[in-house]
Amino acid sequence: MRKKELLRKPDWLKINLATGEEFENIKELKSMMRSNTLHTVCEEAKCPNLHECWANRTATFMILGDTCTRACRFCAVNTGMPTELDRAEPERVAEAAEQMGLRHCVVTSVARDDLNDGGALIFAETIHALRRRLPFCGVEVLIPDFLGNDLSLQTVLDAKPDILNHNIETVERLSDRVRSKAKYDRTLRLLARSKELAPEIKTKSSIMIGVGEDIEDILKTMDDLRAVDCNIMTIGQYLQPTRQHLEVKKYYTPEEFAMLKEEGMKRGFSHVESGGLVRSSYHAHEQVQSATAAL
Repeated sequence: MRKKELLRKPDWLKINLATGEEFENIKELKSMMRSNTLHTVCEEAKCPNLHECWANRTATFMILGDTCTRACRFCAVNTGMPTELDRAEPERVAEAAEQMGLRHCVVTSVARDDLNDGGALIFAETIHALRRRLPFCGVEVLIPDFLGNDLSLQTVLDAKPDILNHNIETVERLSDRVRSKAKYDRTLRLLARSKELAPEIKTKSSIMIGVGEDIEDILKTMDDLRAVDCNIMTIGQYLQPTRQHLEVKKYYTPEEFAMLKEEGMKRGFSHVESGGLVRSSYHAHEQVQSATAAL
């Protein structure tokens, strides 16, 4: 039986690897993470921007261990039943961020459905630790849905992050096939509740495209996010991590990404980051500056 051919990755999605001084910066950061027993989503999720971001001494910390209780069909993070819950982790994250001299720190996590609060308290303690060590550093959190638990969301919001990010990931029509346990409507409700509970905190969400949606699906997702007053949206090309994950159905062109950015800005987002290698935390500091200027 003839093997099914995979779509060939276009030239505009090629990644330039770091060399020279940039490569040394990457090695230094990796050593720092290992010495502090920290995880980054840059490595765990096989982010295509690792070389660029780490060469510029920026990274997205992943707290609550490296094992996720969910098994989304697009994600390369390990799945299983976690055993790790390290109460000293928030301080180590803040210490590493201080050593790196970050101006904008992004903190995300695996899903921890095994915990009553989904890990919300560790998120809050990490925000507080970052504020103590880096009072002028912007703090962005990319949170799971906490299974819709409003108390967990309130715990994170009470710690006053600058940005509350929760990714919608895909269009409504494909959500149940692409995501595990997460629900499209639950994501929208979380973003809406965030604005009800803490209207001063900007919200953000991300979608990856190329898994079988069409342009109308994407535009509807934009409308749904704007209906809950989401401020920032990022749009990136889905890249298949392994052959066990979802196949890429389409590679969008730079012109199509530019069109989607324009459509998003027309709908009232404060900032839209749209491009083949864009991920939720890509150019996060610039996103916040742009969004703040627009408000």
